[in-house]
Amino acid sequence: MTLNVAVIGLGVGEQHARAFAAAPDAQVTWLYDLDTAKSDRIARDLGQGRVAESYEQILADPNVDAVSIATFDHLHFDEVCRAFGAGKHVFVEKPLCRTAAEVDEIAARWDKAGRPHLRSNLVLRGAPVYGWLKNAIAAGEFGEIYAFDGDYLYGRLEKITEGWRKDVPDYSVMEGGGVHIIDLMLWLMGETPAAVSTLGSKIATQGTGFQYDDFMAATFTFASGAVGRITANFGCVHPHHHVIRLFGTKATFIYDDQGPRLFRSRTDGARAEKLDLAPLPDGKGVLIPDFIQAIQTGADPAPAAEREFDLIRVIAAADAAHRDGSPQTIRPYPH
Repeated sequence: MTLNVAVIGLGVGEQHARAFAAAPDAQVTWLYDLDTAKSDRIARDLGQGRVAESYEQILADPNVDAVSIATFDHLHFDEVCRAFGAGKHVFVEKPLCRTAAEVDEIAARWDKAGRPHLRSNLVLRGAPVYGWLKNAIAAGEFGEIYAFDGDYLYGRLEKITEGWRKDVPDYSVMEGGGVHIIDLMLWLMGETPAAVSTLGSKIATQGTGFQYDDFMAATFTFASGAVGRITANFGCVHPHHHVIRLFGTKATFIYDDQGPRLFRSRTDGARAEKLDLAPLPDGKGVLIPDFIQAIQTGADPAPAAEREFDLIRVIAAADAAHRDGSPQTIRPYPH
């Protein structure tokens, strides 16, 4: 069976469309963007897909199996809920949604819709070095993990001072960018944190049209005793980048501008073991083949969807800790 997919939002969504069109068992049937000229161009380039006049037109088509959503962050909640209501599977850019109330509603609608497949495009999951790291942790090479540090160095200040993000009420840099690092932390550690405290500042964007903090730092505590420290740094004078440090009782993993590497010794002068593995995925569509395969093979959709729900609940708790100025307990999805 060929999976019929509609793509809405053709900024990064163009890469979604190209990935679905390139898959042997999927095809793009609809393209929708506010810029119809862009939709026309991409349809011609792909040789697939009709240009939709509205999202409603897509949802009303019974031949559409899945919707790929790449619109502005604050629109995802409504669009995901409507897709579930129309009986579609959903692939959506990060973040899935923005608040605890929204993720609870999405989870309820997902369940009511018969639990369709749901994935969020957190592309660092597809980076070769983190696939290796996940397997190495599972194999016991790191011993017991006791700390995870991650920095999301956005370095694209103009996107929050001049772009659409400045007009989104209560925009959160942790939700908009730190989500990638928090997702890695949850995936690699295999544990949902129990509580979080968060601080922030808006020094880098003072005097601009951006009203919210451009820097946030969250500290997560886990039932195991492990600690996670995540920063979302949108105002940094630095190229777009991320930094990861994972500490275990047997080994330490570091990725920064010197590349990914591994320490297996505490001895003074010990040399790092360099890892010849890419720290970034090969494009924004790297997770799409697995999404297609899961639908085609009838895989259980619950583990992937519940992971997305947990992620948003963790981020929402970090945002609440920042807003309220007090630690927050994290309520995981009831698996």
